[in-house]
Amino acid sequence: MIVSDGRRDSDPAARSDRQNFWRRTASALVLAPLALLAAFVGGPVFALACAITAALVLWEWSVLVTRTADWRILTPGLVAMAAAGILSDLGLVGWAIAALALGALAAAGAMAVAKPAALAGPRGPLWAAAGVVYAGIILICPIVLRSDPKFGFAALSFLFATVWCTDIFAYLIGRSLGGPLLAPRVSPKKTWSGAVGGLVGGVVAGVLVAYASAGTHPVVAGVLALILSTAAQGGDLLESAVKRRFDAKDTSALIPGHGGVMDRVDGLLVAALVAVVIGAWRFGAASSAQGLLSW
Repeated sequence: MIVSDGRRDSDPAARSDRQNFWRRTASALVLAPLALLAAFVGGPVFALACAITAALVLWEWSVLVTRTADWRILTPGLVAMAAAGILSDLGLVGWAIAALALGALAAAGAMAVAKPAALAGPRGPLWAAAGVVYAGIILICPIVLRSDPKFGFAALSFLFATVWCTDIFAYLIGRSLGGPLLAPRVSPKKTWSGAVGGLVGGVVAGVLVAYASAGTHPVVAGVLALILSTAAQGGDLLESAVKRRFDAKDTSALIPGHGGVMDRVDGLLVAALVAVVIGAWRFGAASSAQGLLSW
């Protein structure tokens, strides 16, 4: 039997790839419906789902950069994100951002006081603050998009479809075709063929969902999906660069086939931020979903 990248069935690497693929598939079949259900319900249920995801991301970030669940990052970060989540759900986006910024500053201050020698090191205050901001994005941005009663679920569906299909097609095409590496110093497996395949898959899925759910013109939806798909792949590479700096393959082993929560939401996080910025630029933060889809 020949596998997708040309290696034979007896090849241990080929077997590992197939096992990893089926683990990823099983995880997606569980997590994707849960995410869509929470997004459909919206309100406090969706805010809670985002808060749990963000808390896990912050925990993984702490373990990644300090090798432990460090209270200097987790305590101010979790308090700030709890406040930011509530404020975001109430529509007070500016205050939510302010709460997140204060949490990041508090985490940096706690790290600096407890370990002044690390100020310029890879485990210093800047990394502590960055973790709070990073986790806060996956908390605030999806809540802001969902807060629009008319376009919120459509915007999230568009975002999910684009990012998930980018990830799926990048994985499948990259493993099938191989070829030159996209960023060998950052990620040893991502290829240009996978990147292009991910863009095509993400754009097609995004156009179909945006048109079906919000009537967005296919050309506009295609351009938006291209931007979000590119952002998602950039987010993936960003997280890979952080892991490479701290000599980690995965951020944890919470999700079979994917590694950690960070490994699962890295692309979604950046794409969600870009989606909110586009929508808020057009119609303001409170109507960012409409600004994203209604042209």
